Amino acid sequence: MLSVRSLAVLWAACLVFGGAFAQDVKPVRDPLLSSTTPAVTTPSEPLTPEVRGDIYMARKMYREAIETYEKAPQNSAVIWNKIGIAYHQLLQLDAAMKRYKRAMHLDRKYAEPVNNAGTIYYAERRYGKAVKFYKKALKLEPDSASIYSNLGTGYFAEKKYKEALVAYDKALRLDPEIFEHHNTYGVLLQERTVDERAKFHYYLARIYAKEGQNDRALEYIRKALEEGFKDRKKLMEDPEFAALRETPQFQALLKLKPRVL
Repeated sequence: MLSVRSLAVLWAACLVFGGAFAQDVKPVRDPLLSSTTPAVTTPSEPLTPEVRGDIYMARKMYREAIETYEKAPQNSAVIWNKIGIAYHQLLQLDAAMKRYKRAMHLDRKYAEPVNNAGTIYYAERRYGKAVKFYKKALKLEPDSASIYSNLGTGYFAEKKYKEALVAYDKALRLDPEIFEHHNTYGVLLQERTVDERAKFHYYLARIYAKEGQNDRALEYIRKALEEGFKDRKKLMEDPEFAALRETPQFQALLKLKPRVL
């Protein structure tokens, strides 16, 4: 049976990729020939170990990815970070951390392994340590929406809600889709596990409302209420929701009964 720590990592990790995966070479077909004629493929260079490893990662074949990445140049911080992510997905956190540290040693200006190490500390419920690493990563990559999102989640876990709100707001300004990303693979881990989901959704609703994304604000109000958010007085008092209160959708949401957990 998986431990609570392992389950947290399995649920938490969503990956945000910094580049596209290689695509299979598509056959070139002469339009004058019938559809039954065998396709002729164009010549192509052999795929590098890194690209082949990326393909294995996309297919969730993590052990094969590790074996393939290990055939790539071992003086690359990017390669060590990717090996770390593969171990991370296998829930082998100690092995993942060793690879992240190796990547950090090879390139002290590379933000991704610093962030990814932070996600391990978060999974271990060492939230202060996680926040420290997210801040360090942001010094290296100050315009990363994903790292700001992780920082907000770290503050949220520490119940520092004002700080979390500021970090989440910054993340949304950098990437309006940051909280909607799902299941892409690459070099940066994005934290998605929170203990108080109702309150988490309520804060996201506030952020979306503040930015004028009313449809998403309403969506997250609904999620918060369905998850058991009980302080409905805040919905009537928070200034971010002022423009929504007179809408039929908002009034309908207030009539929802909290889900019994």
